Amino acid sequence: MRSPCRTTDSVHRTARGLRIAAYSALLACAFAAHAQNDSIAQAESLVGNEQYQEAYDLLAPLEASQADDATYLYLLGRAALGVKDAERARVALERSIELDPDRTAAHLALGRAFYALGEYANARNQFEIALRFENLPDDLLTQVQIYDEAAREALEEGKRTTMFGYAAGGIGLYRVNSTRGTNVFGGGDRRDTFYNLRVGGGLNHAFGNGYALDATLDYRFRYYDARDSRDDRDLRWSLAGSRSFDDSNLAVGLRGRVSYRGDGDYRNDVAGFVDYSRNLNIENQLALGLSVQRRRYPSGPLRDRSRTTSTASVGWVRSFADGAASFSFTAHGGRNTATSRPDGDSDVYGATANLDYTFTDTLDAFVFVWWERDVFNTDRVHFHPDALDEGVILRREDNLYEGGVGLIWAFAPSWSLRPEVLYIRDQSNVIGFNYSSTEAWINVRKGF
Repeated sequence: MRSPCRTTDSVHRTARGLRIAAYSALLACAFAAHAQNDSIAQAESLVGNEQYQEAYDLLAPLEASQADDATYLYLLGRAALGVKDAERARVALERSIELDPDRTAAHLALGRAFYALGEYANARNQFEIALRFENLPDDLLTQVQIYDEAAREALEEGKRTTMFGYAAGGIGLYRVNSTRGTNVFGGGDRRDTFYNLRVGGGLNHAFGNGYALDATLDYRFRYYDARDSRDDRDLRWSLAGSRSFDDSNLAVGLRGRVSYRGDGDYRNDVAGFVDYSRNLNIENQLALGLSVQRRRYPSGPLRDRSRTTSTASVGWVRSFADGAASFSFTAHGGRNTATSRPDGDSDVYGATANLDYTFTDTLDAFVFVWWERDVFNTDRVHFHPDALDEGVILRREDNLYEGGVGLIWAFAPSWSLRPEVLYIRDQSNVIGFNYSSTEAWINVRKGF
């Protein structure tokens, strides 16, 4: 017969063995976790020193166990970018942002991955969460090239302040088309050759935690051959503070413009604005905007056109064709007030649509249309639209249209050839405000 004491000793030995095994397993897990943490810290140092292959070799074996670690996935994405595996980088960085959308560096890195894959529209959506530059060219290809270089400097060189610059010049033809307004008041069907120059640039300074300061300057000059044509001069500027968070960017700032209007007259514009954009997913972005702008003509015959414009807008940007193309649509509405115009204040509403397609990494084309309707609030005497010798009391209504198309050929690094066409049509029930023009030009642009 077995002794009860021996049975008890056996149970104690078994329990002790289980405890030792459990402690050993916990210690093994702790050592493994510590080793993995050491590997991640070491990989972070390697990535910071641009030793991407070493970092990639260190991180790749840990992917299964670190699939929910945003920091690990970010470093893996950076390392994959460094070894030219853009697709692997895209997968890792998308997952990192899904886990931690506030990491601005991950958005910059994912933008670079999309850029390397030729998905320019998707790249821009990511860049604009962390970077903001106004007064960029109209085409998607040049915009993303500027953003990609700024992202490279921020990620690989550790620069808090990133900048871009440009100079462009060329020749064009300006034509005033025949309309009721231009035929009656002169100037219809007139053609002028012009030469244009554009220089400018911008900067973005990152303070950390998603905060940044953004500023741009853009100067444009146009000289006409015809003696009776004015030489256009235009200086545009912007200054804003921005904050990126939760796959979004919020910017608050000022933008302005000083324009020469001919005969010694100038127009000054200053606007306070709030812009918000959010990536709904990789292919779709939502944009909201509010602005209050004061347009002032300091002196001269145009002084009574000074006014304050309050505007709200909502827009949608959609990438397609595997990220190579972009379509955007924006609707806006507002009111012009504080004006001395005889026709009074006016309600405004309209829309803009833009389509851009990048055929290759050196060829891009875009087309846009813009429309705005102005409905004034004061009845006054105007010439009858169809009979100049009859005056009637009516309320002015304008429909304004613009449409443009452009082709961009990047024929050498930082150099591009840019033919463009712009059509303008102003329709009004008041004869004097009917106008139409067509402009065509070709520029050479150099980026810095």
